[in-house]
Amino acid sequence: MKVALLCLLAAPLVARAQEVPVVQTKAPVPETMTAEEAQIGLRRAVESLINEQQKDGAYSSPVIESVLEAGFAIETYYAWQVASQGLAIRALLAIEETPERRASLDRAVRWFLTTRMPKRGDHWDVDYMWSMVYGLDGVMDLADDERYATGDWPELIAARGKAFVDLLERNQSFMGGWGYYDDPPYTQRPKWGTVFSTAAVLPALEKAIAKGWCSDKAKAQRTLDRALDYVQRCALPNGAYSYDLSIIPRVGGESINDVKGSLGRIQVGNWARRELGDKRVTDDKLREGLEAFFKEHAFLDAAFMRPIPHEAYYANAAYFYHFGHFYAAEAIEQLPKEERAVWHAKLRPELIKTQRADGSLTDFLGTGYLRVASTAFTILALQAGKDD
Repeated sequence: MKVALLCLLAAPLVARAQEVPVVQTKAPVPETMTAEEAQIGLRRAVESLINEQQKDGAYSSPVIESVLEAGFAIETYYAWQVASQGLAIRALLAIEETPERRASLDRAVRWFLTTRMPKRGDHWDVDYMWSMVYGLDGVMDLADDERYATGDWPELIAARGKAFVDLLERNQSFMGGWGYYDDPPYTQRPKWGTVFSTAAVLPALEKAIAKGWCSDKAKAQRTLDRALDYVQRCALPNGAYSYDLSIIPRVGGESINDVKGSLGRIQVGNWARRELGDKRVTDDKLREGLEAFFKEHAFLDAAFMRPIPHEAYYANAAYFYHFGHFYAAEAIEQLPKEERAVWHAKLRPELIKTQRADGSLTDFLGTGYLRVASTAFTILALQAGKDD
């Protein structure tokens, strides 16, 4: 799964990978970790996120920061910045407020709601799709937060939400999903989608439509229905989700559509379908996906920080890591309350072990938007289980 926002480096899927040790840590990684034990890591992650912020409230930067990211459209670096900003805001909204954190949040929100909307970078490069996904996620969290219910905030929030919904409607592929690249012949409406980018935006899009953030509610509802259908059709009998919707999915051998190559996609797919009321995603279905996540976790470890997309076993990519763990936390929160503590206890060590000396996290390269996104994903995942 080529994900999360972040990442978004396209490369051919690699059938085999050279052997590589799993994530190296300075101390043995415990099998479980309590919320109290994870508090130090959570606090350090929050501090590092705030330290990443620029004076104008923005996170990361709109320019290329690594030669390993060369080749994308110039606009794409700005699109990734906007997407990571949405994630940073979600993280800052979720944590306990202090005067410093509130000031940082207000600056981040002001920049996010007033900066220009991203554009398509090139005929093939549609990476501004990530701005739509995590931009709309961030806007929806703001709309539900009482701290931004007065002054000029509601108007700014609604305007930005409508703009993201409009972009999603105009960029939905003919099959129903959203993707970040296009193939010849290049068309105004991209032709490709992926299951994980589509699933990630479904709950926020449903809420936006309910708020009336669309020019034509019936049309917007059809957009949502087609997207949900896309994700449902990507669900495979083995419990995995295909990378994208294909008439004949890639299967067999070290396929990315094996459970071992779908560990992160399983979580976001199940979570999104459950959020939208798909009764086929039962508690047992959620448990099945989470059990696979931890049983086969070594395949995520083996891909961690590899600089070439999809070079690890089962075509796993480094940037599956924090994305997958965040949506695992979201899936855990959908289980009965009495079960959640056990699952979160297993999830926390897999996040804390990847934390860097300065408190930040990243799973692929070291550029700003990736640090912000991985750190925000981790804050949100740890915060989700804090009270269970």
